Amino acid sequence: METVTDKPTAAATSSAEDRVLVERAQDGDTRAFDDLVRKYTPKLYGMVYNMTANREDTADLLQEIFAKAYRSVKRFQGKSSFYTWIYSISVNMTLNFLKKRGRYAKVSLDDVDSGIQNDPEFIKVTTAQRDTVREVNINELQKSLNAAMMKLSEDHRTVVTLYDIQGHQHNEISKILGVSEGTVRSRLFYAHRILQTYLEDLV
Repeated sequence: METVTDKPTAAATSSAEDRVLVERAQDGDTRAFDDLVRKYTPKLYGMVYNMTANREDTADLLQEIFAKAYRSVKRFQGKSSFYTWIYSISVNMTLNFLKKRGRYAKVSLDDVDSGIQNDPEFIKVTTAQRDTVREVNINELQKSLNAAMMKLSEDHRTVVTLYDIQGHQHNEISKILGVSEGTVRSRLFYAHRILQTYLEDLV
């Protein structure tokens, strides 16, 4: 009788591939680390950009993030997945940057990256808001959402970026930020209320 085995999930396959690349990178294979950079640049770009709203700052931060990851990869012990590890580095470095510069209060709405601006996920910040924003011109909506995001504190903007825009689950965000799932949920609830109120005022 043939035994039927479960196929590995995409996430499990991706994590296994990461482990192989990390081990090679730890042995000094720079091409393996380059593969990790190529794999995670698009998602990390989206996260960092949505927290900084500035393309130049995002590009600079990504360089610094991957440089730090490269310097630290030999100390990576695999206690978490590589993606959790690289996201944690990215979030911490971006938050440090925002706190130093106070960027969240000083954002140019004209500096909207076209790739992010046209991303349909960017305009779906929360299901509860869809009726509120339905009749707003799409370009104005994107600017309004950008402005609303910048009204949030760094901690609240981080969870909205990771959950609503990047699509991470509560337990993943908990690992990335090093806080409890309850904290993640409460921050999301509070942030969604602020965003919805702000957008209702605009329309």
